[in-house]
Amino acid sequence: MSPTKIVIIGQGYVGLPLAKEACAAGLSVVGLDLNRKTVDALNAGRSHVDDLSDQDIATMLTQGYRATADASAIAEADVVIICVPTPLNADGSSPDLGPVEGAMKSIAAHLKKGALVVLESTTYPGTTDTLVKGILDERGLRIDEDYFLAFSPERIDPGNPTFGLRNTPKIVGGVSSESGRRAAEFYSSLVDTVVQARGAREAETAKLLENTYRHVNIALVNEMARFCHELGIDIWDVIDAAKTKPFGFQAFYPGPGVGGHCIPIDPNYLSYEVKRSLGYPFRFVELAQEINSSMPRYTVDRIQALLNDESKAVKGSSVLLLGVTYKADIADQRESPAIPVAEELRNRGADVRFHDPKIAEWRLPSGSLERVADLEQALATSDIVVLLQKHSEYDLARLSDKSAVFFDTRGATRTSSARRL
Repeated sequence: MSPTKIVIIGQGYVGLPLAKEACAAGLSVVGLDLNRKTVDALNAGRSHVDDLSDQDIATMLTQGYRATADASAIAEADVVIICVPTPLNADGSSPDLGPVEGAMKSIAAHLKKGALVVLESTTYPGTTDTLVKGILDERGLRIDEDYFLAFSPERIDPGNPTFGLRNTPKIVGGVSSESGRRAAEFYSSLVDTVVQARGAREAETAKLLENTYRHVNIALVNEMARFCHELGIDIWDVIDAAKTKPFGFQAFYPGPGVGGHCIPIDPNYLSYEVKRSLGYPFRFVELAQEINSSMPRYTVDRIQALLNDESKAVKGSSVLLLGVTYKADIADQRESPAIPVAEELRNRGADVRFHDPKIAEWRLPSGSLERVADLEQALATSDIVVLLQKHSEYDLARLSDKSAVFFDTRGATRTSSARRL
């Protein structure tokens, strides 16, 4: 019997690890991506994703994997999985499902009879059984006869050394019961545990609940950090004490803002759908968004105050930012709070420099920056050094001791020379 043929649309932080696991399971895998540079790099054995090495891609190629930009590959697929980005629109007020719609139009044009289609891209409840199904229905295709359709939210956590795709439970929700059964059967070949939700809408909402839970709790500690500072209370010590309780408490930590695709964006999908369908706001999400999005400016205010303590103005001061990716020990810059921190510092006239062991060039709206060539020299010539991301390569105690002023926004230092958020 020939192996199951799958096409994974989108070969980024979600689609590429999924392709790797599918190859390891003995499936015939094609990675479909519109970025021809990505396609050429993958076919040449080069990875652009933190969790996969070039050797991983080379192994996948020996297992039969190939990347392509040609949508006609869908015609041979038994399973088509959509792993494209789902950003917000330009003003951040509503979802941009253009990538999903584009993927679905390609699928509708080439879909093999009886194929399973799965959406993994995070979206608002109802997307799978309305927008996605609607595009297939417009072609005269009938669910449970011509195709099967399900939603299975991605749970990729870049850089996580413990949980990967295989040992993280996989939620599956079908638009029909037979679609759900087939999707659960398919994913059982890739992951250790499949959790079958009642339907696609429940699966979509489960993903949004996961990220909204984090969003709201991060906002809680961010607001606490601000008033604890004003009251002379060490928020980091407060959290360390509270988390000794063995039940009823989970530690969340403040910081300069939230980053990545999930936390700054996904809860807004749920808020959007509640307001659109029910006519009233999801107040927890909107308040959390307001608090978390204010943290970059608050961080700059604290930088300004620390410089004032040294009788220096922000304007003309040299500010060295350490760690500008959105998460420790990965190179992903998506939605990093370091970006609005740097932009606000520049607006106030600071000379902004950066160091990050994961990236050599930092792309900013106001112009890209090259990483400082000599970290030791940069420490010695900066008026203030700001830790925005605690990469494991950093010896924080030494960095703090060598800095004129060291501001730690991650609570990672314990030295008396550091000032913490």
